[in-house]
Amino acid sequence: MTERYKAQNPRSWALRFHTQTAGCSLTAQQPMNNVVRTAIQALAGVLGGTQSLHTNSLDEAWALPTEFAATIALRTQQIIAHETGVTNTVDPLGGSYFVETLTNEVEAGAWDYIRRIDAMGGMVPAIEKSYPQREIAEASYRYQMAVDKKEKIIVGVNDFVTPEKPLEILQIDETVAHRQADRLRKLRAERSHAEVERRLNALRKASEGSENLMPFIYDAVKAYATLGEICEAMRTVFGPYEEVAIT
Repeated sequence: MTERYKAQNPRSWALRFHTQTAGCSLTAQQPMNNVVRTAIQALAGVLGGTQSLHTNSLDEAWALPTEFAATIALRTQQIIAHETGVTNTVDPLGGSYFVETLTNEVEAGAWDYIRRIDAMGGMVPAIEKSYPQREIAEASYRYQMAVDKKEKIIVGVNDFVTPEKPLEILQIDETVAHRQADRLRKLRAERSHAEVERRLNALRKASEGSENLMPFIYDAVKAYATLGEICEAMRTVFGPYEEVAIT
């Protein structure tokens, strides 16, 4: 790379990334097992150098987390940070042949996908051809087949199954919706309708061209346009998105 294109600010050399544990790995069966799954995944993220971490709660396969479950998720992070010692060195797995090999495999696989998508003309044409949808569907099918055949063991789901007690989950009553509706009516009564309409019209006009829409969306938000109104303004130009069927 020529000097002209090299990053000059050391802050731009850093790879900062956020990690969230795998919600798709959580099971409704034996949900307490999810504490162990989340802890292992969170530790992997820390060992990989993540600067920001979200740990899923044990009951998220059932509902929104209870305060009890959310607290365990938080304590998982705190135990990793203060009791495991992984923060005592910048790269605990530095030099690991296995980790470096896995990294190389991930990189090679990512570049393979990038080249395929570029050959299609980019992600938008790829989506129109149902390529990513098909890849996701086929991967899901292969995973489920492996689970059904017990080639992949999911503890508490297809092996080591035991009787279970009902799980106490978070219950949200309808008064929440009523309170939110009241807040929305109050907002619409107090905001400037002329300003909202002006911002939404600017967004519609920008949607007809090739401008960056984010500043127009931001302006609409500052005028207290609702999410639904902002989406509807763009929907009048772009129409509703309909996913291409996988064939």
